[in-house]
Amino acid sequence: MKNVGVIGGGAAGLMAAYAAARNGHKVTVFEKNEKLGKKIYITGKGRCNFTNDCSLDEFFSNVVRGEKFLKGALYAFSPQDCMAFFEEFGLSIKTERGNRVFPASDHASDVTKILEKACRSYGVVIKLNENVKHFRSTMPDIIPTSDIVDSCTTNVILVKTDLSEYCFDCIIVATGGISYPSTGSTGDGYAMAKTIGHTITDLKCGLCGVNTTDIPLDNLQGLALKNVRLTAKYNQKLVFSDFGELLFTHFGLSGPIVLSASSKINRFPFENVTFELDLKPALDEQTLDKRILRDFDKYKNKQLGNALIELFPQKLIPFVLSKAKIDFKKNVNVLTKEERIRLVKTIKSLPIKISGLRGFNEAIITSGGIETSEINPKTMESKKLPGVKFCGEVLDVDAFTGGFNMQIAFATGFVAGNTID
Repeated sequence: MKNVGVIGGGAAGLMAAYAAARNGHKVTVFEKNEKLGKKIYITGKGRCNFTNDCSLDEFFSNVVRGEKFLKGALYAFSPQDCMAFFEEFGLSIKTERGNRVFPASDHASDVTKILEKACRSYGVVIKLNENVKHFRSTMPDIIPTSDIVDSCTTNVILVKTDLSEYCFDCIIVATGGISYPSTGSTGDGYAMAKTIGHTITDLKCGLCGVNTTDIPLDNLQGLALKNVRLTAKYNQKLVFSDFGELLFTHFGLSGPIVLSASSKINRFPFENVTFELDLKPALDEQTLDKRILRDFDKYKNKQLGNALIELFPQKLIPFVLSKAKIDFKKNVNVLTKEERIRLVKTIKSLPIKISGLRGFNEAIITSGGIETSEINPKTMESKKLPGVKFCGEVLDVDAFTGGFNMQIAFATGFVAGNTID
């Protein structure tokens, strides 16, 4: 039996604690907040989309960074294994559009309660309001003998909190990233990793809204569009394309496809990134042109701005026409063929200028983190210091929306805890 310390009581940390305790180890979880899983409570708008009931091939297609590194963990603890775990401990679940899995209650708190229940059923000790300041090895060849704490002479890792000191054979760092710092994700794990020589890749906002410069936000704020296609290009090279929902906000764009796009463009200079929106992806240009001609025939005596009401929401029409460089008040019966063609092309490829991403206060995840080449993917153990493991968002791995990031946290946490010898 090993004495195991887990730093962080979120999704990855609690799963790691459960897996380790289930195998007979003595486990202590340190959580600096007043309650466990604080970030879990706000995921999925409080409903907690905790995994995705898809095949692993489809899962990997939704991973943005770290696909190769994550394969072992996801084979060890698949989305289906995750669902079975929660059901085993009493959570009723449901699957919605896009294979997104939620608690049937729509309460994210139920996910945290199940994780805590699983941990306590195997005797995990949970210490709330206790912040880990740092850890260090007690091995003489790593730190001077004079620094070794007597009680740790047979152990590997000394952990110092703001309240006390502890000795562990193994520690698991699951402190999360730096997104939503109000939940306690303040980058503690990165600092800890650096002290033992780990490389931290550039930290960027992931799954966040996009600031724009050319959208009349006063008019469009709150407008949601469904069944549209968003394309992102960097120096005219395609880097992202997806179909789904989009929302105009007070700062620019948000919604599922925008959040996913943000994770693909967050490492490019934004002045070289372009967005294009296909407002009618189900229609090719020729079919769309015929549709517009029918509408124009129906509204031939009206102004153009009032002749597109069956094609778009009223609030969107002025923006589309301005992008097509066509006067909103121009009569349909005097519109030229060239203008109509220009309108069709604009509808199929509406350009939007972006200026950057929203900050970490709004980003759902942190993109970047501990360099995965320095972590053993089969055990999550550091290659820099034996006895130290890292899992969850603190690693340089991330994925699109849809429950994939929570599943990554659970899978890497499970492997970290389950592979303690």
